[in-house]
Amino acid sequence: MSRPARRHVAIASGVLLTLGLATGCSSGKDATSDGSIEKVDGKISLTYLQKQGDQEYFIGEAAGAKAKAAELGIDLKVVNLGNDANKTVSEVQSAVAQKSNGLIVVVPDPAVGPQVVQTARDAKVALLTSDDQICTTGPDPAACAKTDLVPRVGFSGTQMGQEVGKRAAAEFKKAGWSAADTRVVSAWKQDVTVCGDRVTGAKKSFEAAVPGVKNIDVPTDNTPTGAQDKIAATITANPGVKNWVVWGCNDENVAGGVTALQNAGVSADRVIGVGLGAYLACKEWSGSKPSGMKAALFINGKDVGALAVQTMYDKLKNGKDFPAEAFAPTTMVDATTWKSAGLTCG
Repeated sequence: MSRPARRHVAIASGVLLTLGLATGCSSGKDATSDGSIEKVDGKISLTYLQKQGDQEYFIGEAAGAKAKAAELGIDLKVVNLGNDANKTVSEVQSAVAQKSNGLIVVVPDPAVGPQVVQTARDAKVALLTSDDQICTTGPDPAACAKTDLVPRVGFSGTQMGQEVGKRAAAEFKKAGWSAADTRVVSAWKQDVTVCGDRVTGAKKSFEAAVPGVKNIDVPTDNTPTGAQDKIAATITANPGVKNWVVWGCNDENVAGGVTALQNAGVSADRVIGVGLGAYLACKEWSGSKPSGMKAALFINGKDVGALAVQTMYDKLKNGKDFPAEAFAPTTMVDATTWKSAGLTCG
């Protein structure tokens, strides 16, 4: 869930030079260690460090983590990193100093990945990421070998994107639009690996069902206002388009796009927005006015938080290797089904 813009941090070249790690995520090995992570006999202490901890998805993730920790008898501390990449490093160091047995991290910026990995490895502390990926050997997960990615719990970006594209295609066919009169807006923060996976999945799935609709890539900062501004400029630059399909990395991008289209005078029946998260989409559906937000993929942060804590517990208590990736379930919802799916709208 990669959202607001993040400050890139300088990583000391010395850190990068020391990270010649031959990791084995593909075989389930812990990317942070050389096999020196020991099982914990007594009570396990974990620290869950989240970006944007006051955002609804991550609030749910923390709640799920806390509930699972209570169930398993784990001492869990949750830290809100906001969007501060530098704070990530200092809080990781603090957690290590406080003798946490394991760290679960959602980084504001993947550039801190190698430094986080090195800190955990030096302290022989287990490291797991949730939601977003980090690389052991460099700042860009997209340029990282799969074997050098830290084990991750979250959602499959490709599968989520495919579901979004499939639903958008179904809505397109139901609306009876022509390809010539329609444009697709794909909006996302383009340096975030999982965002690229989601958008690529949506494009391929939609194109397979509805060939010939032109796509416009719109780089954003993954916030509603940022997406709204960029998509508004895209609308202005394409005055002849009658119908619009909008998807992106998250609900923020789609909500921003739907608002931009509404402000440009495009009626809701000429907009197909398919969100990803559903935490903003449900607010559109809570009102009485027609909305261009036609559906959204519900991703439940509680499931991810609980799964991350369980995965860490299995590693530290039972010596079970981390999987390269572990995925929580998703559900497509709309204005008629979101409540019955268990989505709460804050």
